[in-house]
Amino acid sequence: MGLEVDPPEPPELSFVDPNEYEDATIGDGTATDVDYRREELQAFLENGAWAEAFDEWAAETDLTNREYEIARDLELFAEFDFFWDDFADRVGYHAPGIPEDWQERAYHSELDSWGTVSSINAELTEFGQIVCVTLKSEYIDWEAEYEPPEDLPDFE
Repeated sequence: MGLEVDPPEPPELSFVDPNEYEDATIGDGTATDVDYRREELQAFLENGAWAEAFDEWAAETDLTNREYEIARDLELFAEFDFFWDDFADRVGYHAPGIPEDWQERAYHSELDSWGTVSSINAELTEFGQIVCVTLKSEYIDWEAEYEPPEDLPDFE
């Protein structure tokens, strides 16, 4: 299907501990003073990674123009967060979404069904994954510093 729209501005990455998100756990979830490399990721997003990933996503997304405009109106793209997960040697992310109580809160006048909400939330998650893959494969040139303990069992 796809969309022919200009990408929104990249998000301003916050310094939230990703372990505070319901959908992310970094390492064992108890580490403090971790470098999530947000400054570097922010620079990559601003220097092309965000637009590159957006173009790839927009070409394949199942969102309608109306659903995309709802996401833009709600400024959901600005709520993305990306962070380096050294433990897993990957870029982690937190995708924004429309909350379950959208009907009670009159969240947006154009939201009319759970199908619309589900579609927007699913496509935002897909977009976040594409951004992560783009960052890791095209922009990041560092290696994870995490060294697993030597006493881990060999699962080969």
